[in-house]
Amino acid sequence: MSELLPGYSPSFKRPAEILRLSRRRSRSEAGPRTSLFSPGEVAKRVPGVRPFSPGPQRGGSTAVKRRNPFASLDNTVEAKRRASSQTECDFLGVIEKENPEPVQYHSVEDVLWGDSLEPEPADAIKTKSPEKPLTTTEPAKGSVTYPADWSLKTRLLFTSSHPFSWTDHLKAQEESQGLVLHCRATPVSLPQIITEPKQCTELRCAFQQALVYWLHPSLPWLPLFPRIGADRKMTGKNSPWSQDESLQQVLMSEWSLSFTSLYNLVKAKLCPYFYVCTYQFTVLFRAAGLAGSDVITAVMSPTTRGLREAMKNEGIEFSLPLVENDPNRKQKSPETSQLDDKETGNTSEGEEAPLDSDDDDESFSWLEEMGVEDKIKKPDAISIKLRKEKNEVKLDHRPESVVLVKGANTFTLLNFLINCKSIVAAAGSQAGLPPTLLSPISFRGATMQTLKARSVNVKTQVHSGYKDQFSLEVTGPVMPHAVHSLTLLLKAAQRGSFSTSLYTHDPTTVFNTSVHGPDCKEMDNAELGNCGLHPLTLEQFSQLSTLGKTSLRQLELSDYKYTWKC
Repeated sequence: MSELLPGYSPSFKRPAEILRLSRRRSRSEAGPRTSLFSPGEVAKRVPGVRPFSPGPQRGGSTAVKRRNPFASLDNTVEAKRRASSQTECDFLGVIEKENPEPVQYHSVEDVLWGDSLEPEPADAIKTKSPEKPLTTTEPAKGSVTYPADWSLKTRLLFTSSHPFSWTDHLKAQEESQGLVLHCRATPVSLPQIITEPKQCTELRCAFQQALVYWLHPSLPWLPLFPRIGADRKMTGKNSPWSQDESLQQVLMSEWSLSFTSLYNLVKAKLCPYFYVCTYQFTVLFRAAGLAGSDVITAVMSPTTRGLREAMKNEGIEFSLPLVENDPNRKQKSPETSQLDDKETGNTSEGEEAPLDSDDDDESFSWLEEMGVEDKIKKPDAISIKLRKEKNEVKLDHRPESVVLVKGANTFTLLNFLINCKSIVAAAGSQAGLPPTLLSPISFRGATMQTLKARSVNVKTQVHSGYKDQFSLEVTGPVMPHAVHSLTLLLKAAQRGSFSTSLYTHDPTTVFNTSVHGPDCKEMDNAELGNCGLHPLTLEQFSQLSTLGKTSLRQLELSDYKYTWKC
């Protein structure tokens, strides 16, 4: 062993004794300690890198260094020297640069563990740092407008680097003027940039105008939106009509008049749209010329098999756009295609979809060819019917259950909803309460309401300290026209820069489903000039629906260009 490993002493007994002799030998040596680097090189040494080099022996001695008795055969000085030769060369190449760049620390962890970190390339450091911009930035992308979103919002949160103090403490004259502007449907023209928003009376009046909406019925002690899943919020509230049938009839009679009034306004293109919010589903009625349709439309979601069957029994022709536009629908079996026709009410009158057609018989023809048709039990008509009903029920309460009604069938739907008892809860906290009607303009029996707005100023911590962050919160049943009107005002008041978080009432997300054909074009909205909407808002609502089953979640305006996320 001693021949193979020079310096190995097989006679040692205590390793501590060898270490003690080594320390005594080092103290007795009078020669100066040499360093691997010169003072100038040490100053240039990049922190965070610990080079390895055996270096010369202490005291300049040329004697062979004693081998570590604890080292294995593979852990010798020569092995370590060979393994670290490339690392040492790389390090020496770094310190020999004329103008080396110091290592940058980007977090507390980098400072604490700097000695164990290796320097990163400059590109990697710039990419890693979130506080410093990239050296090369792409040009800002965006659009001067954003897609129309037909879903109802429960909350809007605007944030900006400029204050929203102009929205606070409206004067009595400004509030009154805003209500008058709304009732008269007078659009307000604002400059692109408003230097002093708090001193701009037209801006503050327009802000009040944008917050107004119309509601029926009006019960201040009850939250009438949202209605789906609102039983817990209404629990314990006073509802004298729940046990009084005569009072329920009066409420439904008034509600029917208001509902009919709204429909007539939409049909005459004096109202752009309105919502019917029940405790089970929501219906959106839109005037002709909106969302790419040349006729009045109604979108209902979510629906159930029982509700769809009742609509077909009343002669209402409807379609399931998300099912019919499914790209995988063409690959379905003939049995499933017959199910879709039955589901959407596309079968002719007096003709029922066959339960076991020739296609069902052909699906078992291969059993006859194999000669085992007698051993396999063929499903009977009842089994096939149950399988079809199971497929129908799968759509219930899902986005795919959205129903689209067009043209004259919307009037039949109106009568159906007025006479349908299932739109009013028979038990629970919403028992006997008519559905909620929401409209951007006034109608018979409506009550004027305003959205709640509140501005908040906070200090947010940044890398260099603190900065002011301003926010504006708007809560209530926020309809599509209110979202667009507020963005128009903030675009001018916040100098073309703000961000918005939109909180959607999820059952209404599918209202963005396309209702037009593949070759449909944007409609002419000249006849909707008196519907009460701002011309720019009306122009946006005339666009084709492109969001599908999604809705806007984030909306950001930067340099007067919009970007959004769904």
